[in-house]
Amino acid sequence: MAQIDAWIAFYAFPLARILGLVATAPLWSTAGIPRRTRLILGLGITIAIAPVLPPMPNVQPASLAGLWILGQQVLIGISMGFAARIVFSAIDMAGTYIGFQMGLGFATFYDPMEGAQTAVLAEFIGLIALLLFMAFDGHLLYISTLAQSFHAIPVGPEALSPNSWRNLAELGGKIFSAGLLLALPVLVALMITNVALGVLTKAAPQLNLFALGFPLTLMGGFMAVGVSLNYLTGPLQDLYDFAIRAMLGFALPAAQ
Repeated sequence: MAQIDAWIAFYAFPLARILGLVATAPLWSTAGIPRRTRLILGLGITIAIAPVLPPMPNVQPASLAGLWILGQQVLIGISMGFAARIVFSAIDMAGTYIGFQMGLGFATFYDPMEGAQTAVLAEFIGLIALLLFMAFDGHLLYISTLAQSFHAIPVGPEALSPNSWRNLAELGGKIFSAGLLLALPVLVALMITNVALGVLTKAAPQLNLFALGFPLTLMGGFMAVGVSLNYLTGPLQDLYDFAIRAMLGFALPAAQ
């Protein structure tokens, strides 16, 4: 029985953290991926990386202490997925900012991948960011970071410091700051367009601002978005690096 418990703990404790990440991390947590597929993915990753992980605690998984460790590993996995999701939420926020300024705030459609109404421009920029993430082998970085997390945050009964959860909550501010910085070039171009329209309306009051301004704002916005896409790779790569570091950097030992 001791050998069976040790064998179960060898896979059960890592599996709990891995499934928590798979359930919340971008790309893997979309509604388009069936739950069975995500479960098989988690099992496959666990079997692949379990032999190189540090020794697991000598605790029965079905005991009270084992359930405590399992619950803690699930929370750690969910927190790591949330830290990675912050980057994509910032990208969606940038697309929402741009869409509102262009007058496309009303242009929404039902996104079956997220199960909610999504702004068209935000969905377009989000898809480009997701394709770039896969081109940078981001899905492989997830697996590498998962393996490193068992060394940085060992599996054990020790709880994480309350500062870890505070650090995770403070990461939410990155959604607004990074989203605004990503959208700033297009927002500046649209602001210049609106100022020019205001001056034009003042100089020629007979012009119909509502009939003229909306098409010009749309054209200017699309041109600014098209130009900014050529320079989007660098900032997105920095955001992806930040997300990978945040997946491990939020956690602090209980002694701290």
